[in-house]
Amino acid sequence: MARIDFYILPDTTLEARLAFACKLAETIWRKGYRLHLHCEDKALAEQADKALWSFREDAYLPHALEDSDMASSVPVTLGWQKLPIPIEETALLNLHPEIPDGVERYARIAEIINQHQDVLVAKRACWQRYKELGHEVVPHKLG
Repeated sequence: MARIDFYILPDTTLEARLAFACKLAETIWRKGYRLHLHCEDKALAEQADKALWSFREDAYLPHALEDSDMASSVPVTLGWQKLPIPIEETALLNLHPEIPDGVERYARIAEIINQHQDVLVAKRACWQRYKELGHEVVPHKLG
């Protein structure tokens, strides 16, 4: 069973959620994992892509959208369709409101909760579902 880390932010905005996702993505990548950021739709994936380019002036995180020609050659991908099958130890950062099919193939899974009502409701349901499936769920309250 996978370990699921839930990062609980005090903020309510999508921008704060994406900013934390960028920092977390950099941390995961620096630990040697490949990473897939799973988004609700292409628009959110494009927003996350833009955020990854600008979240820190001194940072570069090699990444690409899943429909890009570069997707197979970078360690970080952003997608919104079906989860890709990991080719090596890969972490999943789930920005989608639901748990996508195929999460069990990932070495680590991260979820980000902020204090927006829609996100809270969706991620509570995810938390309960992960527990029902027998995953280890670990909360990290940030403040």
